[in-house]
Amino acid sequence: MRHGRIHWYSPDELSAEQRAIYDGVLAKYGSEPPFELVDADGRLHGPFNAMLAAPGVGAALQHLSAAVGARTSLSARIREIAILTVATARASAFEWSAHRGLAAEAGLAESEIAALGGHATPESFGPADRAALDFTRALLRDRDTSAACHTAAEEHFGEAGVVELVTLVGYYDLLATLLRALRVPLPED
Repeated sequence: MRHGRIHWYSPDELSAEQRAIYDGVLAKYGSEPPFELVDADGRLHGPFNAMLAAPGVGAALQHLSAAVGARTSLSARIREIAILTVATARASAFEWSAHRGLAAEAGLAESEIAALGGHATPESFGPADRAALDFTRALLRDRDTSAACHTAAEEHFGEAGVVELVTLVGYYDLLATLLRALRVPLPED
């Protein structure tokens, strides 16, 4: 069975290396994941199936996912602003679908989420939100940030936070590219 352009791995056909990735993904999201993680047969949706196709890279991506998701100084709100901005800029329906609810849980209002989805800057955003949004948009557009943009981000997030934000944006940009190039579909309703 195919999942976009690649094989869709069922749990019973996984090698030991693939099984470690599979189990790690399930453990990360727990028994009630915030988005549809597996189908009725236990096959992983989204970029997670691609991690199984190339387990050497997949294991590294899984470790990076854990780091940008839980081991940064950035608040959940700032992380979700950046992720939704990447999803919008790269037209990544899976990222948008998976993170829209997480953004709401992180405190973004529906109007703010909708504004991000429309490439707008929510009027309700405070200085830290704007710094994260401007920094993310600059990275996606220019692969760089101006001195003023960098300074604003560093004032709000510190030096480590800026490095974490660059890494977060790069990771979700990579996932958006992976999802697009492999034609990974959204989970069926």
